[in-house]
Order: sequence, then C-alpha cells, then structure tokens
Amino acid sequence: MNIVITGSLGNISKPLAEELSRKNHSLTIISSKEERRQAIEALGAEAAIGSIQDVDFLTATFKEADIVYLMEAWEGIGNIFDKNADFVAAFTKVGNNYKQAIENSGVKRIVHLSSIGAHTNQGIGSLYLHNTVETILNQLPESVTIKFMRPVGFFTNLYRYVASIKSQSAIIQSYGGDQKEPWVSPLDIAAVIAEEMEKPFEGRSVHYLASDEVSPNEIAKALGDAIGMPVLKWQVIPREQMLQQILDAGMNEWIAKGLIEMQAAQQDGSLYEDYYRNKPTMGKVKLADFAKEFALTYHNQSN
Repeated sequence: MNIVITGSLGNISKPLAEELSRKNHSLTIISSKEERRQAIEALGAEAAIGSIQDVDFLTATFKEADIVYLMEAWEGIGNIFDKNADFVAAFTKVGNNYKQAIENSGVKRIVHLSSIGAHTNQGIGSLYLHNTVETILNQLPESVTIKFMRPVGFFTNLYRYVASIKSQSAIIQSYGGDQKEPWVSPLDIAAVIAEEMEKPFEGRSVHYLASDEVSPNEIAKALGDAIGMPVLKWQVIPREQMLQQILDAGMNEWIAKGLIEMQAAQQDGSLYEDYYRNKPTMGKVKLADFAKEFALTYHNQSN
C-alpha cells in the first residue's frame, strides 16, 4: 500500500516507518526539515519536505495514498516554554488543515494518533485539545474511515525527570502513590498502528494503546534500582507549589495549569474512565524493559 506518515522520524513515526518498510509498503514521510531527507530515504521512504500548516502541500502529498497517518506533536506546534504560544488556536488550525487536505485529496483511510483523554473536553487539562482535533476529523464525510489511536502516558516522558533525579534523588509531581495507571512504549504504539493499517477499515473506531500498568512508586523503585539509586522516590508536593515551580521554570501558563489539572485527573482516575471501559491488550514493553533503557540514557548523560 501507499502510506503517508506525518511526524518525521520521531519516537513513533520512525519505528512505524521501519515496520511498514519491512512489510514492503510504499512510504512517504512528511518532515519540515530538509536535513532529515537523507535519513528518511535511508529507510526506503520518499521524503516530503514541507509544513503541516500548508494545506496545499498536505493535499498534494496525500493524493494517491491508500492510508494517511496523522499526528500533531506539541513541540511541533508550539514550544511549551513560549509564554505567548496559543496552543488552542494552533491545534485547531492543524486539525482543520488535516480535514481540508483529506477532503481535497480524496484519501479515504486515516489513522490518527490522538491521546488518552480525547473522550472528553473537560476536566483533563490541556489533553482536551485531542478531543478538539478528533471532533474536527469526525466532521469528514462518512466515506472517510478513521481509526483513532489513543495512547496513554509515554514511558519516554520519564526522561523529563533526569535533572531532578540527579539533583534531588526524586521524581517530583503533584500526584503519586501506589495507585496503578497505564503507561505505553512508543515501540508498542508503532507496532499496533502497523497492524491496524493492514486490517479492514470500517467507519470510525477508537483504539487505546498501553504496555503496562504500574504505580508512581513502582516506577521510582524500578528506575532507582536500574540506575543504582535505591533511594529514588516519587515525591508528591501540593498542586499550588508544583504550579509555581513550573511557572518559575518558564513554562507557558496555559500549559502549566493544564498539566496540574491533568495530574489531578490522573490521581482521581477520571482520566482513565473511558480507557477502562475499552481496555486494550497490553503491549510487549514492560516497565522493567524501559528501566534498562532509561539507565543507559541516564548514565550516558552523566558521562
């Protein structure tokens, strides 16, 4: 099949492209950076260099595709430390760009990387923007079939805490404890998406993606053991204190407040209500596997 992939060579798009290439599909990978062309072509794919803000470029790239894989990355849309960034407007614009390009190009099968929390538009912080984009795509004609892929929190997001682990022997958040929650590896996300692309497409469907279910305290222990820091703790601080810390670090205020609201939804479980109603089969990458990867990265950064 002819498959178009957005997301350049990111944590999901690259392993997805590698898997689809092994299955002998014809790939076009969209990237905004000309310097990525060589790496894209090394995968056996065609590089389409342009912007997801350009509807004409997207339309031309989507034409003749059997399937288009859509994603919108936060950092690709705006920098979370840009205090003037308007993420609501940016996500809405990208969603509308995708919708228009799909209509103009005539492509009929879409796989959209959405997110946990996309089932609602309230009470989950900034994650509701994925609901916004899903709503826009659901306005497409019924002849366009869509698989909405909703991954839970990424294991790789834990790399954000390397600095506090090194300086304070702690992962510091506004929620924590022994309550388990789902996590996912980008490798499992890519594997499931590749499988779904080869299955029949009918109407609109939602697929949750997860690898393991573990608590914050279990994460701290696994990572601590892996890096040789058995005292590593998942430390919970008051939400107001957490908010002030990330604002002081320069984070966009809208993003910062959304993060605190999202963590409250994690703590009370409301973020995962629809996930547990539609619980998926777990992927292959478990916390123990990720902890080994984390340790390698952690120690390489220490050198």
